[in-house]
Amino acid sequence: MSSAPVSHFIRHHFRHFNSAALIDAANGYQKLLDDGGVMFMTLAGAMSTAELGLSLAQMIRRDKVHALCVTGANLEEDIFNLVAHDHYVRIPHYRQLSPQDEESLLDRGLNRVTDTCIPEEEAFRHLERKLLDVWQSADRTGKRWYPHEFLYGLIREGRLQDSYRIDPRESWLVAAAEKNLPMFVPGWEDSTCGNIYAAHCIKGDVKNVHTVRTGIEYMIDLAHWYRTTSQAKPVGFFQIGGGIAGDFPICVVPMMEQDLHMEDIRRWAYFCQISDSTTSYGSYSGAVPNEKITWGKLSASTPKYIIESDATIVAPLVFALLLGE
Repeated sequence: MSSAPVSHFIRHHFRHFNSAALIDAANGYQKLLDDGGVMFMTLAGAMSTAELGLSLAQMIRRDKVHALCVTGANLEEDIFNLVAHDHYVRIPHYRQLSPQDEESLLDRGLNRVTDTCIPEEEAFRHLERKLLDVWQSADRTGKRWYPHEFLYGLIREGRLQDSYRIDPRESWLVAAAEKNLPMFVPGWEDSTCGNIYAAHCIKGDVKNVHTVRTGIEYMIDLAHWYRTTSQAKPVGFFQIGGGIAGDFPICVVPMMEQDLHMEDIRRWAYFCQISDSTTSYGSYSGAVPNEKITWGKLSASTPKYIIESDATIVAPLVFALLLGE
């Protein structure tokens, strides 16, 4: 038997259509790394609740991912899973739930994401208490940090360690904190923790709403990161899902070129999207990669891949190929 049975199985059986696109995308990803490039990865959807950290954490630790753009939900849900995993409830028959069944879950403090319920008290409120402490400390001293920096701090200072309910090696955010990975979280206010922060600002528990830095500042920092990094190395773009996690960072290239009138801005050197949003009218998530050429994001020569499938199935397989598993 091969020492890498998963990779061997994929390369033997995945020969056509979306399965072949998966291998092509993984090969292109590896070529970018072999050529000295770096990979920028985006996470939309509910990838953290789907426990993508099981494979993504190893990608980060093995230097296969060099920067991340994630939704506020993915940022917090990796931590929710880390500290409250034992209290999650899986509902395999979720398609059969009645409105009354859903009300019953609400009454139990269980917030459903497809087949998985996140527990209100053990996840949301537990993390809220930790975050409020560091938000208020920063507020009192006039410090300002990004959403991911507050969580990096909690992890590095060991403030969550007593609450871990999974092996921290299976948390992608723990891996990112260990690497001090550059991260961008656009639209953080559209998240549970963003809502909680707004509530504490309304109540006056946090005096300065700008204590948590957000979107425009993230774009400014992303522009600096991309310009500095791309001057030395080609930068690839691996997109899981669609939405703001993908659209926000890919726009940094045309922003610098068209709005800042910078010269010699390199386009993204690789592009892959995993999405179950099929090509449709007016859809960003369902747009074919070539459409991005007209916006100055990709060039005609950029290697482009799209895998139309469930990212919870596809992403771990791509990662397995890259990790040689």
